[in-house]
Amino acid sequence: MAVAGALVVIPFLVTGRLIGERQRNYAELSRLSRRLELALEASAIGVWEHDLGTNELTWDDRVNEIYGKPTGERRGYLDWAGAIHPDDLAGAHADFDSAMAGGGPYLSEYRIIRPDGEIRHVRSKAIIYRVANDTPKMIGAEWDVTADVLLNKDLVRAKQLSESKNAELESAKARIEHIALHDSLTGLPNRRYLDQVLEDYAANARRAGGYAALLHIDLDRFKHINDTLGHAAGDAMLVHASTVLRSKVDGEGFVARIGGDEFIVLCVVHNDIKQLGLLADRVISQMREPVYYQGHRCRFGVSVGIAVDNGKDVEAKHLLVNADIALYRAKRRGRNRYEFFTEAMQSEIVDTKRIADEILGGLERNEFIPFYQPQFDAKTLEIVGVEALARWRHPEKGILAPDVFLRIAEELNVVSIIDRNILEQSLLDLEGWSAANLHIPRVSVNVSARRLKDEELIKSLRKLNIKKGAVAFELVESIFLDENDDFVTWNLEQIKELGIDVEIDDFGTGYASIVSLLKLQPRRLKIDRQLVIPIVKSPQRRQVVSSIIEIGKSLGIEVVA
Repeated sequence: MAVAGALVVIPFLVTGRLIGERQRNYAELSRLSRRLELALEASAIGVWEHDLGTNELTWDDRVNEIYGKPTGERRGYLDWAGAIHPDDLAGAHADFDSAMAGGGPYLSEYRIIRPDGEIRHVRSKAIIYRVANDTPKMIGAEWDVTADVLLNKDLVRAKQLSESKNAELESAKARIEHIALHDSLTGLPNRRYLDQVLEDYAANARRAGGYAALLHIDLDRFKHINDTLGHAAGDAMLVHASTVLRSKVDGEGFVARIGGDEFIVLCVVHNDIKQLGLLADRVISQMREPVYYQGHRCRFGVSVGIAVDNGKDVEAKHLLVNADIALYRAKRRGRNRYEFFTEAMQSEIVDTKRIADEILGGLERNEFIPFYQPQFDAKTLEIVGVEALARWRHPEKGILAPDVFLRIAEELNVVSIIDRNILEQSLLDLEGWSAANLHIPRVSVNVSARRLKDEELIKSLRKLNIKKGAVAFELVESIFLDENDDFVTWNLEQIKELGIDVEIDDFGTGYASIVSLLKLQPRRLKIDRQLVIPIVKSPQRRQVVSSIIEIGKSLGIEVVA
């Protein structure tokens, strides 16, 4: 009986255990199902099933929501295909057919048009599965990716905009660099561009077995055209000059405008540097030709300085310095010509700079002093005055005459300062002589053409309290007195009103005419010594001097020989 009872009880126990396990499995399944539902709900993913045998579709609530359709209705192929945007339908079909042909996963993305007309972007992914004795099915998930697509489009647009802006910036940068490296008027490279390419140009020329050569070209009489016809005419001349240089170089060199009316031609020369002279001659010849601007016939020339890289270990930028030195020599020798740089020029420039520095220092130390040459009455031999001659009391070289320093002083624009210093020292000496009972009636001092154009001249003279007749200003005859310079004329009249006599120095060999003498009305004429010295032996010169004296007498002008 006990055994029989056990046999009855054991099945119940096993059954109870199985029922409990099933209930736990159901609970776990329910929990997993709920988690899946929550996950799908949180991710907004819908699930669908497509019976490949019947073409029936089963959509869950989320898929219906995505498509904007009511829930609980049966779905078919047309529910899906009819909702796809016409432009995307062929692609969606192709993705489906590809998955079916390969038995592989299905992945597609397309737009749908909801019943309310709203367009949404949908992504769909599925797999095919088969169960025995059942038609194959495709189970998939579908979710709305509109936000992602629109964001991606925004990002693409932003990227395109950024790339466009970058392209604009690169273009603007290129334009700015071009503007920074080119002359806006002629379109030629400018000085900055030249500085960038000069070293490489010289190095490349050496590697090619040649040498870099630089022609520094400066327009002659350009300022005259600019001043008389205006800047527009000057600009037209500069454009013409740039065209000429381009044509003469013809792509075989580098042409630049480095400022104002200055140009550079950079080229390569091998053995025959005479070719550079021929090039310079062609440029000079072409630039001589008249240029017509608004009915005006304009003429200008050019001076050219040429320097050649000597192959030594010298910076290429010295080419420009050397060409500039040669240009300076060409201008000093008459313009409208060319000169090659030589080492002798370099020495001359060094000497000139040294003298220039010494002149400036000498002005600070009052080294420029007057030396006096007495003037006598021809009949009584009494001293009627002295001429103050500027001399430089150099601390090392002693007393130097104007031929040593005058040209450089003119370039430094300090001749007026020297003139003023000589005048002030002469006035002090006059006072000293008077205090020593040495009677000197007057002192004559030179005055430069530049100083006669000084707007502060009269003001500075008034401060000196010059006694009437005590000072005479000597004007060299080479100052073209026939020129109609109203300001100079006014200054001369004011000088006379201050009691300062006006004299014409070196008369007889320059430009002064009878008309200019009548206009200026000087107190005295000083006949040039070139006419006076030969009068003892030359009757012709005696006659010339006699004529000048008679002219002076007839005009009421004293004559000094």
